[in-house]
Amino acid sequence: MERRTLIAQCTKFYMRQTNLAHNLAGLSSTGFSLCYWRRIDIAALTRQNSLSPLANNHKFRAREMSKMKAIVVHEFGAPEVMKLEEFTTPKAAAGQAVVRIHAAGVNPFDTYMRAGTYAIKPPLPYIPGGEGAGVVDSVGEGVTKFKPGDRVYVGHPITGTYAEYSLALESQLHRLPERTTFSQGAGIYVACGTAYHALYHHANARASETLLVHGASGGVGIAAVQIARAIGMTVIGTAGTDKGLELVRREGAHHAFNHKTAGYTDAILKATNGRGVDVVLEMLANINLAADLKLLARFGRVIVIGSRGDISITPRDLMARTASVRGFVLWGISEADEADVHAGLYAGLDNATIRPVVGKELPLGEAVRAHKEIMETGALGKTILIP
Repeated sequence: MERRTLIAQCTKFYMRQTNLAHNLAGLSSTGFSLCYWRRIDIAALTRQNSLSPLANNHKFRAREMSKMKAIVVHEFGAPEVMKLEEFTTPKAAAGQAVVRIHAAGVNPFDTYMRAGTYAIKPPLPYIPGGEGAGVVDSVGEGVTKFKPGDRVYVGHPITGTYAEYSLALESQLHRLPERTTFSQGAGIYVACGTAYHALYHHANARASETLLVHGASGGVGIAAVQIARAIGMTVIGTAGTDKGLELVRREGAHHAFNHKTAGYTDAILKATNGRGVDVVLEMLANINLAADLKLLARFGRVIVIGSRGDISITPRDLMARTASVRGFVLWGISEADEADVHAGLYAGLDNATIRPVVGKELPLGEAVRAHKEIMETGALGKTILIP
């Protein structure tokens, strides 16, 4: 029953009414994680760890000889469960492409998934990583928009990006402008995509409004500051260190405050002449949400992007302002909104309105360190793994 429940959870989040059984059955038998699929074949899921269907298949034996370096998780737990191993290199079937990963983005949800505390538990073993950037290595039959050699970033691919190669559907590939480095590209999908989707589709942000980015020095926060400033909003950002505040100001915030300093919320209200802010992008709701509500102007909106626990709030703070709080999960994005996000991101990257900030680059073999450090306070920009 537990396995069926997990399959149902994956299906609910990612299935888009496409049956890929004939394309993915072979791959599922090699032990690749299926947790990143947008379209999931349940039959393939149940065959996840079984090699018997292909035991006598000469194509499988040939594929098995091609190996790559990858971070592999065999059990849920602490960061140390991640191991650098040789793993089967994926092969593109119809509608798919293999990308040579030059940089992989590290995100907090990667740590939750590895620990087994995320809403979805991927079938074991699996390769972590939901985004990356690199060059198309090969394409399967029917792929027409991309060819080998194209620079791309990948979002939510079939197999994880903590590896030398990742398998993706054609729809999961997005062109990377020449001016954008691979390390920057590895921070586009989650950080910039989250910021864009939150501001445009969830908050319905307007140029005349004031935005508070509560936790603005990380990947999502910096992207939100850049996008909001570009569309004409008045931008207020918070950070927990002097370096973080300097970064937030440099990337476009009109005001920056240290959220570790007593009375900083009073300073935010003063910066708005007592009116309050129209939109809050909240990165740590279990700490800040109650205070956010008191900072809102009339008809204000809080978009919860991150939370690591529970919190008590006063509903009358919402009622008095006719305000609202909205939860946010990037994985729930519609196809139409996703197309809009990537079109906007490409334009922003191409004209340098969006400039992903890389805070740290680490070798692939230091994934354990990356998972530990990304959960520490005072993060600056995006953490990247280099295969």
